[in-house]
Amino acid sequence: MKLIDRLNNREAQIGILGLGYVGLPLMLRFSEVGYPVLGLDIDAAKVEALMAGRSYIEHIRAEAIGQALEQGFSATTDFSRARACDALILCVPTPLNQYREPDLSYVINTTEAIVPHLRAGQVVSLESTTWPGTTEEVLKPRLESTGLKVGEDVFLVFSPEREDPGNPTFTTRSIPKVLGGVTPACTRVGQALYGQVIDEVVTLSSTRAAEMTKLLENIHRAVNIGLVNELKIVCDRMGIDIHEVIRAAATKPFGFTPYYPGPGLGGHCIPIDPFYLTWKAREYGLNTRFIELAGEVNAAMPEWVVGKVADALNERGKAIKGSRILVLGIAYKKNVDDRRESPSMILMERLEAKGAAISYSDPHVPRFLPMRKHDFDLASVPLTPETLAATDCVLLATDHDRFDYELIKAHAPLIVDTRGRYREPAAHIVRA
Repeated sequence: MKLIDRLNNREAQIGILGLGYVGLPLMLRFSEVGYPVLGLDIDAAKVEALMAGRSYIEHIRAEAIGQALEQGFSATTDFSRARACDALILCVPTPLNQYREPDLSYVINTTEAIVPHLRAGQVVSLESTTWPGTTEEVLKPRLESTGLKVGEDVFLVFSPEREDPGNPTFTTRSIPKVLGGVTPACTRVGQALYGQVIDEVVTLSSTRAAEMTKLLENIHRAVNIGLVNELKIVCDRMGIDIHEVIRAAATKPFGFTPYYPGPGLGGHCIPIDPFYLTWKAREYGLNTRFIELAGEVNAAMPEWVVGKVADALNERGKAIKGSRILVLGIAYKKNVDDRRESPSMILMERLEAKGAAISYSDPHVPRFLPMRKHDFDLASVPLTPETLAATDCVLLATDHDRFDYELIKAHAPLIVDTRGRYREPAAHIVRA
């Protein structure tokens, strides 16, 4: 097949649709091995930054963007240029709406933007996490509305992203790539697409199996985090340190995997993806009670943390209203700048609604840029003995390694620790 030959020979033009935390690393990998790559995004600011050799994601260096430009990479908002691409890879968000139902608007809008420019001999790959059946039920009819036949004229696959920002151990190349095609021919083309840039491609029998695989991965994490979050509350009531218990249990060399509690779930996957399956399961008359219960536990964590802050202040003769609360870390996990679905956002809003004067410190997020759901007119506060001493409460929400924890401990009058960073008990440290 001519398309497979072009992919195997690295002659195929690769189009990446969506240049965020998933699309940008993938673009760099394809460019690194010599493919000509075109990035397409509706955000003109992102396109402008990339064409100027700038990165807007902390862990991606500007030098890497510059090297991609030298290799022939270009970015555009002109989706008509999709016609020149042999492969079109969709890396767009799949959030939930206000009713916790799947919002496929980004996937649908992106697909409809390229449909007028499709031609025979192209492969389309969806990487966005979604419910089983999306590729065949949502994308396939739109592609075939052009008169092109999937599996013969154009090829359609689902291959979920597995990026882990900030993890130095695993890269785009080294993380195995799950892949399912609409037809066996689609799978073969998909394998050729990713086989040159990913060390291991794991092919499945269908797009639905690949879609379910991604959901299982994230549901597994969500459920286990929900379990330890619930146990955290039980241990707190019993006067037991849950982190000590987890560390001890993790010494068992078999049958146990450690998961850690926190102030809630964050990121673009774990808080969202399980609800894609619960929504789809209703179509089959099923209730995913286990998954939904874990979701309820995790969603309740920010409110529980706010209660711990209120209790800690109350013991010191203060109320949340009027208290100066410094939130440490507003990214969803440590050592990254990604704020998507971060529980810190909810904590800040809840505390501000109760009358607290909120500030934050995060070395990875120097200024709070508006988000779809959240907005604060704030900049990161430098951590000094003076700024720490001026607070009523320091709320450790995300435990970045770049924080000076001894400095914080020495000068903050009250620390509410949601991450178990402080192992030794102290009168002014409260675990949450």
